[in-house]
Order: sequence, then structure tokens, then C-alpha cells
Amino acid sequence: MNTYGEAQLDALGDPMRRAILARLLQGPLPVGELASGLPVSRPAISQHLRILKDAQLVLDQPAGNRRLYRLNPAGFETLREYLDQFWSQALSAFAREVEKRAKKELQ
Repeated sequence: MNTYGEAQLDALGDPMRRAILARLLQGPLPVGELASGLPVSRPAISQHLRILKDAQLVLDQPAGNRRLYRLNPAGFETLREYLDQFWSQALSAFAREVEKRAKKELQ
């Protein structure tokens, strides 16, 4: 079973879902507008949105007879915190390597 962070990473692993998220950067959109110009059907977009919603990367709200989808800042904050662990570790390893090389040059 996927953990919350794994579900988010899995959701981002699909290029169509990343394209949907990129469109939502401009603001909330209904499925029909999200599907416009993409090489998949509206039902396929709905399936991708369900995965993104389950991963807590998008939220939806009713707007008349349709639903508007938007990015979920809280979901992206959790994802950022997860990725920051690796970034911090990588920066620390880089700093150690620079210090090690600087000491060798001084010897």
C-alpha cells in the first residue's frame, strides 16, 4: 500500500497528470477545459484528476453543473517537505566534498 508521499510521487510520474497540473497553475478549470488541446478524452482526464485528488495534489468544488479543479497547496507543501530531505542531504554531502578537496589542496 502506498503512503501519502508515495501516492504523490506516483501521481507525478505520469506525463499527462503533470500536463494537467501545469494547466492548473493558471487557476481553477473544469474537466472540459482541461481536456481541450490534450490528446486524451474527457473521461481519461477525469481518471487522471481522480488520481491527483487521491494524492491530495488537486481539490475540486462544485460550480453550477460542473466541478472546478485547482491545485492543493497543502499537498504540494507536503511533497516539498519530503523532497527537501533529499535536497538537504545532497547539499551537506556537497559541502563535505568541497571541504575535503580544500583540505587536500592546502596540504
